[in-house]
Parts: sequence; structure tokens; C-alpha cells
Amino acid sequence: MTFVMGPALLFCPADRPERYQKAAARADAVILDLEDAVAPADKQRARGAILAQLGTTGVEPELEPSCTIVRVNPAGTEEFEKDLHCLAHTPYRTVMLAKAETVQQLEALDGYKVIALCETALGVLNAPAMAAAPNVVGLMWGAEDLLASLGGTSSRKADGGYRAVALHARSAVLLAARAHGKEAVDAVYTDIPDLAGLEEEAADAVASGFSSKACIHPSQAAVVRAAYAPSAADVADAEALLEAAAAAGSGVFKHQGKMIDGPILKHAQEIIRRAQAIG
Repeated sequence: MTFVMGPALLFCPADRPERYQKAAARADAVILDLEDAVAPADKQRARGAILAQLGTTGVEPELEPSCTIVRVNPAGTEEFEKDLHCLAHTPYRTVMLAKAETVQQLEALDGYKVIALCETALGVLNAPAMAAAPNVVGLMWGAEDLLASLGGTSSRKADGGYRAVALHARSAVLLAARAHGKEAVDAVYTDIPDLAGLEEEAADAVASGFSSKACIHPSQAAVVRAAYAPSAADVADAEALLEAAAAAGSGVFKHQGKMIDGPILKHAQEIIRRAQAIG
């Protein structure tokens, strides 16, 4: 199973169908949220909204399935079972499992492409095993729920940077995902007005190897997309480097005064891949 959405994934409360198209227009993919963004009393209405937007035929959804993710409630809960019943009547087959913690939980989602959201201590520790599950296409980590599960009060320090335990979780989830050839989604940036801070964090996500970053407000999507889009100069440099590598043949070679080897060529290939993906 593959996952090709991104890089900007935008959460949208599932009980706000008037926002569905607006979210789709701003981001690369929409995450219809049946969990935290929806109050317990409104969850059934949220599921109804997802079903209602399918139209009279039931097969022509308002949102393109290849660019839509549904975040379901934690496995083992009554709401999770209701979410699955809803999804069975939709064309949406990519789900994000909130508070994913074990491989056994993922087995209940057989037939779906799953993004396991690691946002508890056990979820982070079990990230490698979950990444190896055949129906898992990616891992995401969540900062605030993680700190809450630890008994903490905030994932960030006064200067806005992540605390050490949050950075550890971020790295652990990224490594687990990539070790098993799966995609890695960076956590949301909760300070919505601080687009400069988001830009810095998104740039770090790109450089670190995250394939995408989740957003909680439409204004954030453009910032994330810009961070993942290589500049024209970067693309030109990468193309020149790859052309030089082809001319040099195999092995280490010199290009513009620098010694070039395999890892540097992979960096150039990734720049070209991102440029093509971003359009």
C-alpha cells in the first residue's frame, strides 16, 4: 500500500461540512476529523455529514477519495465502531487512527490504508512494530496528547521550541516510519498566528525527512507547501548535479569544487521528486 498525499494535510471538523470544499481548495489533502475536533454530543452528526455529502448516488463524493483521510476515534471505543460502520458506506479508504498503540488495533482496520497517529507513550514506543504492519502507509506523531499521556503540561518551552521528550518522540516516529519504508507526517503547529514559527518548523520537517506536515488552519497550508517546494535555483542545481553524475559514471566525483558521493546524489534526487510532486 502506498500513500502519496501531501505535503500539506489540513484537519477539518467532520461536523462542519460547509468547510469541506474550502479545506480541499487550500491543502493537498483533507483530514475529516471525527475525533478531537468534534464534541462527543456531535459525533453522530459528524458521521451523518460525511454520509450526506456523498450525494444521491452514494458513489460521487464531494471530496476526492484519493485526497481524503478520515481520522477515526481510538480503537476499542464505541465511537470507533460507529466510525467504521460509517466508513463502510463511503468510498474513503485512508484513515488516521487516533491514539494508535498496538498492531492488534490496526488489524481492525484491515482493508484500509492506515496512518497510525502515535500520540501516547505506548504509541511512540510501539511505533516500529506499527510501521511494519502491512496496512500502515504512514505514521504521524502528536505532541500535546503525548505530553498529556505522560502527565505533562506542555510540549513546548517558553521560547516555542519542543521539550526534549517531544523531540525524542518526533525523531522516534520518523525513524520508525522510514525504517519500514512508510511515510512520516509531522505534528501540527498550534500557534495559528505565528506563521514565521510554522515556516521554520516546516523547513526543519523537510530537511529531516518528513513527507508531509499536518495543519489545523487553512492559512497554514500555503506555508507548509512553500516549505516543501524547492526553489527554481535548487532544482537547477540538482539537475546539474545529476547530469554531472551521469557523465562521471559510478563512484565519487568532483563537481563545482566539491566531492560528490551517493548521499549527496540522493539529496538532489529528493529535490527533483519534491518539485515534481508539488507541481
